[in-house]
Amino acid sequence: MKLHGAILFVKDLDRMASFYGETLGLPALPASCTTSWPSFEAGFGLHAIPPHIADEIEITNPPRIREETPIKLIFTVTDLAGEVSRLQAAGVQLELKPWGAADGIDPEGNVFQLVGV
Repeated sequence: MKLHGAILFVKDLDRMASFYGETLGLPALPASCTTSWPSFEAGFGLHAIPPHIADEIEITNPPRIREETPIKLIFTVTDLAGEVSRLQAAGVQLELKPWGAADGIDPEGNVFQLVGV
């Protein structure tokens, strides 16, 4: 068995698609991308939480870190220091880890990680 992909359920689809696509710079998968289902070459897509559920979710500014969420998207980068600098300059909150990675926070508080290769 092999993992085919992942879905990140989000409250603000446009904002999150912009963050992952434009801010992080992840290329979209045009063949499977729609306005309600943006997906990325990195192997995951975004899906809007239904409005009746989303209305009950509060996203703070800055977002509350969702460390209790049982998933973390991990992205490999060729230049970890360069990516950290670029993303921090764009306002992304990142924390360097002693083992050569950096944890970041997306606009809804989901934790993601960058790992150098």
